Amino acid sequence: MLTEYIDSAERAAEIIRAGGLVAFPTETVFGIGVDATNGDAVAKLFEAKGRPSNNPLILHLDDGGHWARAAAELPTVAEAFLDAFSPGPLTLVLPKLSSIGDQVTAGLPTVGVRIPDHPIARAILRNAAVPVAAPSANRSGRPSGTTWQAVSEDLDGRIDAIFTAESATIGIESTVVDCSGGNPVVLRPGAITLEQLQQVAPHTREYGDSEKQRMVAFGEKINSPGILHPHYQPKAQVCVVEVPPVGISVEVSAVSAFCGTERFDGLHEFALSKIFGSLDDYASGFYEFLREVDRQAFERVFIQTASEEGIGRALRDRQRRAAGD
Repeated sequence: MLTEYIDSAERAAEIIRAGGLVAFPTETVFGIGVDATNGDAVAKLFEAKGRPSNNPLILHLDDGGHWARAAAELPTVAEAFLDAFSPGPLTLVLPKLSSIGDQVTAGLPTVGVRIPDHPIARAILRNAAVPVAAPSANRSGRPSGTTWQAVSEDLDGRIDAIFTAESATIGIESTVVDCSGGNPVVLRPGAITLEQLQQVAPHTREYGDSEKQRMVAFGEKINSPGILHPHYQPKAQVCVVEVPPVGISVEVSAVSAFCGTERFDGLHEFALSKIFGSLDDYASGFYEFLREVDRQAFERVFIQTASEEGIGRALRDRQRRAAGD
């Protein structure tokens, strides 16, 4: 397949409506967009990513008022979350519309719905006028793509088009909240924190690690992506530490700036004391850093654990997943 590089929202929407696959930017990470009502297109998406069929997809809409294109109902708490945080990095798990196929939801009766806060994404979705399934634009298990160049590394020749826009800003996938049952439950942490959600719905809680481990161990279906399967992993071994190991700590001032490696036991090892101005900057640059580690052919990388505040909780989750935990 010859991948087209585009900069037109109208062209992107045209390809999606015709059953094609288009990578485009959102405020979180780049996504691969397909018409969620087109079963053949959805099947091509799973093939292009190498994505397991039991990993549900998130549907993207241009406006919260269009929720009925994907969901059978909008519970009161979900409507409150939409009013407070959408458009933005929030996915709501809702009872699915019957016309949304089992391929999209991995056979679950629920579907994730999100309204991205990115002008290009919104323009593409508005022109497409269909619910667009858009998982992260990367090969399954790899670090998500936050630049179109990173997307090209994984998917050139596998999808129909890549939108050559500026990189995503948040850099971490959306917060996923299950609103299909009783009290809302955070399935995957993201830029919208548990504390922010609790200001709208005080009884919101977060899935604990023990709950997730139990569900995985017993093969239970999980109605959120990013939980069941390996994710965010570079080829290099990732070691999460509180402080870098003595003797191999290196400071760098940009994701692409690498210096000072040492060889231990035949391995290239690299410890990062990254000069980020904030946790937000750390989250924004995290996946691109992991990809640069692979570009530089490092075999092991040490990364410092993020703090729990703000987006740090979501970043810690991605750090653990990158390390294979």
